[in-house]
Amino acid sequence: MIASQTTECSCKHIVSVSLGSSERNAKSTLQLKGQTFIIERLGTDGNLQKARQLLEELDGRVDALGLGGTDLYVYAGGRRYTFRESAKLIENVKNTPVLDGSGLKNSLERILINRLAADKIIDFQGKKVLMVCGVDRFGMAEALVANGADVTFGDLIFGLNWDHPIKSLQTLDSFAKLLAPLLTKLPVRWFYPMGAKQSQRKPQHQGYFLENDIIAGDFHFIRRFMPDNLAGKTIITNTVTAGDRKLLRNAGVRCLITTTPSLDGRSYGTNVMEGLLVAASGADKQLDAAVYEKLLEEYKIESGLEYLNGEEEHI
Repeated sequence: MIASQTTECSCKHIVSVSLGSSERNAKSTLQLKGQTFIIERLGTDGNLQKARQLLEELDGRVDALGLGGTDLYVYAGGRRYTFRESAKLIENVKNTPVLDGSGLKNSLERILINRLAADKIIDFQGKKVLMVCGVDRFGMAEALVANGADVTFGDLIFGLNWDHPIKSLQTLDSFAKLLAPLLTKLPVRWFYPMGAKQSQRKPQHQGYFLENDIIAGDFHFIRRFMPDNLAGKTIITNTVTAGDRKLLRNAGVRCLITTTPSLDGRSYGTNVMEGLLVAASGADKQLDAAVYEKLLEEYKIESGLEYLNGEEEHI
């Protein structure tokens, strides 16, 4: 399926091509400051060739492309590492900017955590937080620690199935610098669920979920490994559909906070939101963090907050 063309309107068109499940495909239209934006998400069920073909066919036909279900870049020790497999997907895309969300995460998610604390929605001081993967969300990780949270990073636990919790940003950074040069050369599916695996539950390491007050980070990791009972927990994540909300509500989750806003019942990935901001600005490449922060404020793009079980109150 090729995304519909937008030649008959003046709207901005952003398409996310994802290695995730096609069952999560979606399309939304929104208005920002009088400008119409069409957002689409097209899953390829882990098919790399199909993803590459879609990206090349859409090149020059839309205003921005998102790359979902994988990362293009990961940051460690002040360096940016490129996933070899992801880079091959876009090597022939020459005319349309491709965003994987990594540029926006650092700004958007740091702002979110600081705002939750400043608005007294969550008192992070001493709160036990499981961050299922911190290396791809270092802005959120730093903000949680800065606001006094007791954070357990599950990068090795859930990414490599090595039961070794990380308890400090310094240790997380050390492991990232050590492993990033190797992991970025390997197939992403070796350590991240793709295609149908994204919807397959495989509860593991449940104790880490149960002993923490807040579960934060990548939703595909959370859904795949979480226990059936998460009564009273708060989840901070994104890329959540209506079906995901039902799953979390049935598990007893008290509060769901999404780092991206809810559109037509779902929150899109940061790659989509980054694509939207780049398209809105008219730029042809990833923007600086300061520019993203300005655009987030200008377009009033805010996170989502929903109490799934129980009444609204401070956490």
